[in-house]
Amino acid sequence: MFDLELPEKYRRYVPLAAWLAVALTVLFIPLKIISYGYVPGDDAMRHCAKAVSGKPWSEILVVGDVFKMDQSLGWHGILSALHQVTNWNAESLMVFSVVALFLAVNAALLPWLRRPEAWLAALLVAMVISDLPQRWLLGRPFILTTAALMTILLMVQRRPPDVKSFVSCAALIGACTFIHGVWYLWLLPIAAIFFAGKFRWSLLLAGAWALGTGFSMLASGHPADYLSHALGMALHGVGGHLSTRSEVTELQPFGGDILAVILVGALVALRAATRRDVPPLTKNPAFWLMCGCWILSFRVGRFWEDWGWPALLVLVVTELDWLFAEKFAVDSLRRLWLVLILSVASFFAVTADLNSRYTKNLDWSYLSEAEHPELAGWMPEPGGILYSPDMGIFYQTFYKNPTANWRYILGYEPALMPADDFKTYQNIFLENGDAKAYAPWVKKMQPADRLVLRAGKNERPGIAELEWNYAVPGIWIGRPPRVPAH
Repeated sequence: MFDLELPEKYRRYVPLAAWLAVALTVLFIPLKIISYGYVPGDDAMRHCAKAVSGKPWSEILVVGDVFKMDQSLGWHGILSALHQVTNWNAESLMVFSVVALFLAVNAALLPWLRRPEAWLAALLVAMVISDLPQRWLLGRPFILTTAALMTILLMVQRRPPDVKSFVSCAALIGACTFIHGVWYLWLLPIAAIFFAGKFRWSLLLAGAWALGTGFSMLASGHPADYLSHALGMALHGVGGHLSTRSEVTELQPFGGDILAVILVGALVALRAATRRDVPPLTKNPAFWLMCGCWILSFRVGRFWEDWGWPALLVLVVTELDWLFAEKFAVDSLRRLWLVLILSVASFFAVTADLNSRYTKNLDWSYLSEAEHPELAGWMPEPGGILYSPDMGIFYQTFYKNPTANWRYILGYEPALMPADDFKTYQNIFLENGDAKAYAPWVKKMQPADRLVLRAGKNERPGIAELEWNYAVPGIWIGRPPRVPAH
């Protein structure tokens, strides 16, 4: 069956059919996942709610001295503009974020490939041994940084370090640092290109990085704060915790990825089996970036997830692109079968709702009077503060109440909290949620404030100083006792 050939008059349509199949697969993946009712459970919620709120973070969170400015100015500007033009609510902005960013990271790779089906094969491999494609469905601006990173890694392999490349890299880095804010992490690919022996490219990218970061500094309107805030957040977010348990999950140490190591070995074996006369992997910047981030991830796991794995995927897709071009004629029926198989397999692999990864949110109970009118009187009052050691409470409550007139003691990063509240937050973790650890918060709570904790219906929090209400399944709300009217 696979040895059959198409009639000559149909062969010229095979390349077009291949590109069309890949494009449709990439498009239908996020649409299928959104059809489940999928909502990412973290930062995408606060980005969309922030755009709808129209307020600065200082009016949403109780912040300490470390907070200087919004680290995602560009992304919030894009979402705010969409909200104003289309009147989309947070839920509609979420759909846009998930679909648009997944398409962006895929579109960044495809133009560099002779055989686009190589990308479907790489996606399939990544989904089987990691959660990387799933991370690209989180609707967060780091995905644009990932897209720019992989574009530049492929550009270094395919284009000379000339003026056109410089302008392209500067534009990509400038856009990403303004949208995402982590300007300092671009030192990693610069170093990787240097270790690969591509010294002119390393100098070019360093210059593009300086120009792009300079643009972001000026566009932010607060150049000095733009530089210092990103570094301060990184240092406090990683080094300011007594225990890694109280760190954001993505910033906690990573235990290594043995399957990724095996995959690198498979790439080496593939090269040996095909006996290609090509430069060794050590001449590829993606190899050095992968190795460096794998080591750094033992301190902070996100080095691997956002920089190391994408670099490894660039290595994989580069090898597969060559292999498919060598083994399958561009206009053959065998190639068409390969594209069809990879389209179906990658679609099923990425969209499979394994362990309810795309439907976990369907049983979430949100604290919202619009959905639960019986919460009247139990939500924070105007000017109040919502206390909780659970970032999920912040994400979900802010998402459903973007214009509410209260603030959150804990937002998207514990290091943003005032020093005394950060200390209380850490003690709650170190004491495993013991009621006594909440005493500093309970002591300073005002009538407008609320303390929100997760616990079962029969697990009433043991904080006697507050009145408690089992608000929604799995969540209790505590408030200072009401003074009887005379």
